[in-house]
Parts: sequence; structure tokens; C-alpha cells
Amino acid sequence: MFNSIIGASITLPTFVICVITSIVLGLIVAFLHMKTTKSNQNFISTLVLLPVIVTVVIVLVNGNLGTGVAVAGAFSLIRFRSIPGNSREILNVFFAMAIGLAVGTGYIGFAIVFTVLTAITSFILFKLKFGENTMNEKILKIAIPEELDYQEVFDDIFKEYLDSYVLRQTKTTNMGSMFELTYVVVPKEKTNEKELIDKIRVRNGNLKVSLTHPIEGRESL
Repeated sequence: MFNSIIGASITLPTFVICVITSIVLGLIVAFLHMKTTKSNQNFISTLVLLPVIVTVVIVLVNGNLGTGVAVAGAFSLIRFRSIPGNSREILNVFFAMAIGLAVGTGYIGFAIVFTVLTAITSFILFKLKFGENTMNEKILKIAIPEELDYQEVFDDIFKEYLDSYVLRQTKTTNMGSMFELTYVVVPKEKTNEKELIDKIRVRNGNLKVSLTHPIEGRESL
């Protein structure tokens, strides 16, 4: 079952089997991606076809795995040349590549078992929300004038409305005339967010204040 079906030379029936297997397994990866994260049609099509492309590359280089990995790896990086991918997108690209490598070297049984087990594990982890932060963390961004000392200026407000707060970033904006403070905060239960924002606006001179959830799925590897 785990032996390679490719001998010294590849025949047409063997090549067809490899291509069909790559397409089917690529469809599984694409379906898994659609069920576990937001996706677009172009990327889903990429996940379906990437195992086939890698398979053909490995076949064309006559089983030279090192050359095949280098060429296929270069192809996969095109996806992230200008648009940053999130960790799940990157994971599924390498998942599809691994399938193509296994099928391209003739290990059909290994590729099928690997795909099924990995897909099931990934789906279970997604459904169980494994590793998800259970705290109600939010991102609070506050613009302040440059003359305002931000070290403790909001502490009394934060202690009233927040269970915890951490200043994660300070940067200048508006050509250096203002600062933008970025906090990771956990509001208290039943906190009135409008009251919190209104009190901050009084303190920062009615400049920009935003309170948002962290963007899901944009974490990097």
C-alpha cells in the first residue's frame, strides 16, 4: 500500500492515476479550507490544482526530489509575493504541496492516508476551537495630542471599565503632531463601551478612538 507505483520510467496509465489522485486530494484540501476559514474562488482553485502541478513537476524531473521541491516551492511563493497570507492559507499551501510530492513520487497510498488523517485532525481542531483565546480581548486605539503625557492619563478610566489593559504600541501620526496608542484590553462584564469611549474622548480632546475585535485569521507563522 505504501510502495511507489512509479518504476524506472512512468507509463501513461500510471501518470493518469497520479494526476487524478492529485485532483481528488486537492479537492479535499480545498473543501477543508472552505469549511475552516474565509476564502475566495481563486485561492480555492489554487489549492485544487497545486497538488497536480507539484506532481507533474516531480515526474518531469524524473524523481529528483531536491530539484522538484525547489521548483515547486518557487511556484507556491508566488501566492504570497504581494498579498500576505494568513497562517491557515500558508499551512494549506504546504499541505497541497506535500500531497503533490507524495503522489509525484508514486506513493499514492501514503498520500491518501496522509490527506485523510491531516484533514480530519485539522477539522476537529477547528470545531473544538483548540487554542482559541477565551478572554474577550479587544484592540483599543486612541489618538492623543503630542503634548499629552500618555503614561497614566487614562489609568483611572481603564480601571473603571476594564479587567486588564496592556499598551502594545505607540507611534506618531499626522506628521508627528499626534500619538496613536494601541492597547490590548479586556472589558469588564457588561461594560458600556459607549461610556468608555466617551470618557476617553473627553480626556484626549475628542480625537479618534476605536475599539475593535482582533482580526481573526491574519496571524502569521
